[in-house]
Amino acid sequence: MPENSLIFPADEYRRRIRALQGEMARAGLNALLLTAPADVFYTTGFLTRFWESPARPWFVVVPAAGDPVAVIPAIGAELMGRCWIKDIRTWNAPDPVDDGVSLLADTLMELVPASGRIGIPMGLESHLRMPVADFLRLQDMIAPRQIADGTAAVYRVREIKSEAEIAKIRATCTIADAAFDRVPGFVRQGMPLSQVFREFQVALLKEGADWVSYVAGAAGQGGYGDVISPADERPLQAGDVLMLDTGAVREGYFCDFDRNFAIGRATDDVRRAHASLYAATETALASLRPGMLARDLHRILSEALEREGAVVGGGRLGHGLGLTLTEWPSVTPLDTTELREGMVLTFEPGVEIATGRILVHEENVVLRAKGPELLSRRAPADMPEIMG
Repeated sequence: MPENSLIFPADEYRRRIRALQGEMARAGLNALLLTAPADVFYTTGFLTRFWESPARPWFVVVPAAGDPVAVIPAIGAELMGRCWIKDIRTWNAPDPVDDGVSLLADTLMELVPASGRIGIPMGLESHLRMPVADFLRLQDMIAPRQIADGTAAVYRVREIKSEAEIAKIRATCTIADAAFDRVPGFVRQGMPLSQVFREFQVALLKEGADWVSYVAGAAGQGGYGDVISPADERPLQAGDVLMLDTGAVREGYFCDFDRNFAIGRATDDVRRAHASLYAATETALASLRPGMLARDLHRILSEALEREGAVVGGGRLGHGLGLTLTEWPSVTPLDTTELREGMVLTFEPGVEIATGRILVHEENVVLRAKGPELLSRRAPADMPEIMG
């Protein structure tokens, strides 16, 4: 009988668990306790939109040796049973008195010696998806076992994507590329930005996205003010720059890149800004190599923009990508994370055209031994114009 597994063959998950256990051994951890959706999916293949409900906690325990144990609400037993995990322990949730805490404590005490250390991701871009009161009670129940920071053990493994993962991210990027191709066909002057957002999400779904977790964008005369505001009812006008940015999802993996469009003829300053962003991205594509640091990529992009005479926008200029819309590292002057072969990254340079007007450009890449390989289709060198 074939072995149960979702998204990937079971051997892909076993490889991940072995890698996690190797990092755990180096960190002196006897187990990992994982609660976040991306970590649960990464170790088990358990993919669901049910995470939108915050009513129930979910746990996966990775022991120092052997397969993980899922400690989950009973409602998830059937789906988890279609994954490769064999040891699935359930309780009837939500339970206002003991929402899985005793079952999880029993599991940890079974797998971890009394003198052992249990790692939990605690650093940047991590969160504990269980009530804090329950976590404090869990600590008391499993004592003298210690809770330790397991951030590095998880991040060092998850940040290097397998070829199977890279193929998933590339497929999601291809969906977004096709949706961006549709934009000139449905965008027109006088169309409210809110309608543009809705039509763009429809295009993503029609091209094969499982869901559209994130759509952002903006429109404004000669540039836009920010890239995170919700869409309003203001109609597009000649002279506007329209930006659309998506985090569409296919089989659990995200893309994250944007495209800019001029409504009518692009002004000279918008053309120059677009050209500077394109040139800076070309420089990064040509010069980034494994072994550099995240801050080196920030320097490469910033210096390239400055050579083009552009004013570098504030904030980070890229980030990791994969199981979530944004992953570590952050491309800032302060991030010293080593960029390694197999990392999937975004290049996200931005420039200030004038006070209150910016332009941002983003591509998705995987870092290979000889440099970045594009996963998104390269944006056009000249600013696209929508004349209708």
